[in-house]
Amino acid sequence: MIRLVLFDIDGTLVHTGGAGTAAFTKTFARQFNLHHGTEKMKFAGRTDVSLVREFFRIHDITATPEHFEEFFEHYVFWLHHILEQNSGEACRGVREFIHALQSLPSPPALGLLTGNIQLGAEIKLRHFGLWEMFQFGGFADDHEDRNHIAVAALERARRVLGDTLQPQEIVVIGDTPFDVRCGKHIGAKTLAVATGGAKLEELTKQSADWTVADLTHISARQICPR
Repeated sequence: MIRLVLFDIDGTLVHTGGAGTAAFTKTFARQFNLHHGTEKMKFAGRTDVSLVREFFRIHDITATPEHFEEFFEHYVFWLHHILEQNSGEACRGVREFIHALQSLPSPPALGLLTGNIQLGAEIKLRHFGLWEMFQFGGFADDHEDRNHIAVAALERARRVLGDTLQPQEIVVIGDTPFDVRCGKHIGAKTLAVATGGAKLEELTKQSADWTVADLTHISARQICPR
């Protein structure tokens, strides 16, 4: 029985029209007077903290707690502002799939497992009317490494759902190999969707429990059978 489904955000739940990357670029330019570097970075599947650390390293800025705090304080402002200006949309099949999960006779809890900081995740999902659908999650605030974020999500889930929650009762859904690997790291089942950071062929090589083009190609009952 599946008791919990954990979703990645970017490329899995929503496409923000590049708002996250634009907010990173704007924050570095406005707060640190650094105008180049993000174009060389790969954002898909990464955590916010690891991306900021990489940018600091590129520009030889000491990665102090104060610098991280300064960055994220302004990043969330720009993220909200840019989202209001940008186009974007929920990924194909997401709303229908979530509704189908919620309509099951024994619906699983829904949570997040994301490389976003928690406030960034909330800003993105509130913009698309999805934030209230999730009870809890693991975020970049918990750890810089996605595998450890998965561990944090599992620990938080056990506090909410009970210590008897087993990894095999969890499904992790994501759009990159990083998502599949972090799900396997905690022993969860994994569902890879080719709606974001990786193509279907690349995801197939990760040997997830299910690999689909998008969430219209799989049903809630397939991952949560009675």
